[in-house]
Amino acid sequence: MPSLKDIRDRIRSVGNTAKITGAMQLIAASKMQRAQELVRDGRPYADRMAIVVGHLAQQLSDSDISPDALFRSNSEPRKLLVLVTPDRGLAGALVSNITRVAGNELRSGGQDVETIAVGRKGERFVARSGGQLHASFSVPDRPSLADTFPISSMIIDRYRKGEVGEVKLIYAQFVNTTVQRPVARHLLPVKPDLVDEIDLAVPMNPSDYIYEPSAPEVISALAPRYVETLVFHAVLEAQASEHSARMVAMQAATDNANELIEELTLDLNKARQESITGELLDIVGGVAAVEK
Repeated sequence: MPSLKDIRDRIRSVGNTAKITGAMQLIAASKMQRAQELVRDGRPYADRMAIVVGHLAQQLSDSDISPDALFRSNSEPRKLLVLVTPDRGLAGALVSNITRVAGNELRSGGQDVETIAVGRKGERFVARSGGQLHASFSVPDRPSLADTFPISSMIIDRYRKGEVGEVKLIYAQFVNTTVQRPVARHLLPVKPDLVDEIDLAVPMNPSDYIYEPSAPEVISALAPRYVETLVFHAVLEAQASEHSARMVAMQAATDNANELIEELTLDLNKARQESITGELLDIVGGVAAVEK
């Protein structure tokens, strides 16, 4: 059985760990609240943007589409994945769930898949899996739309030049504090059936709208903003998911550490009692020996 000193050292070590995880839990909780508010405020705009663009794409004929349009399909087989992950770990199974979806996309595309990593965890995953990393970005804890413009500009530029034929966003969609769902969302080319993929709380009927000056001109101006909006919203979703997952993971770690301290304290008390009992037996034995 471990000595009293070993058990005390273990209790002290676990207690320090519990203090660290407790502090990380509080930090994640403070960041989580603001991130969740940004996601809830921005999701209706992003969804309606996708619906309007999808409806506009339904009204276009081949003669209306310019060669460099973001809604024209091209014959390039190369696929571009935009992988949005945290910069740090300690977020439970969040990173592994996202990289599992990315791994399926990489395996299905073979050598015709390139990746833009947003976050160091995604960058390291692509390097470990032997994938083609085209670029890597990092965004601050409180991102603005301007922080994601370089990502959007690179996506738009590569698609317009015909260097990639499909673009997908892979990120963790925030559902609630305990549930974050990894998704692979189609971004380019703009598909008319985008309207059917989004479930709005308040139904929207785009057929009620009349577009001026014309649908092709409107969508030509709107398509880049559509890419910028969805990339920015994916980053917001990813950050809300990260902070929520980290808070839950650190709370579980703190609870486990406190339970372990209770078990170690019980072991410590047992060891002390055994030590005291042994000392008493030695005293009694010594007294009995003197009396004889």
